[in-house]
Amino acid sequence: MDVTVRGIEADDRAAWDELYAGYARFYKTEQTAAMRDRVWGWLSDPANPVRGLVAVDAHDVPVGLAHFRPFHRPLSATIGCYLDDLFVAHAARRSTAAARLLGELERIARAEGWSVVRGITRENNYRARVLYDRFATRTEWVTYDAIPAPVAGTVDG
Repeated sequence: MDVTVRGIEADDRAAWDELYAGYARFYKTEQTAAMRDRVWGWLSDPANPVRGLVAVDAHDVPVGLAHFRPFHRPLSATIGCYLDDLFVAHAARRSTAAARLLGELERIARAEGWSVVRGITRENNYRARVLYDRFATRTEWVTYDAIPAPVAGTVDG
């Protein structure tokens, strides 16, 4: 399958929606249409730091996606890039879609002067880890998540 990578466009919404729902299923994460609407809003807002790429087939149909954003790195006084999401449709898994998405992200990082491209994946996501091992170095850092309690009177509380 011949694929190219480009920025997400308004006409990609339906295909992106299917891909992002597939990504949530892959990670066994509950995701609603309202949640996808919110993320699409971020991706569509030029003032929002979250950006997106799609890998498209020869007919310009998205078969993969990547979401990323800059983040401040105070200790090194630099800006890095955080890869939030990378997903390729099952039918395109043996294509170059994921590698091309990572390659484009690396090109963007160089152009932006970002000091690092960082991302995470599950320990048992062996297929993705083989690809990531080609593009990056596994770090010694352990990740922790603390979930704050909702504040009364807010959207979540």
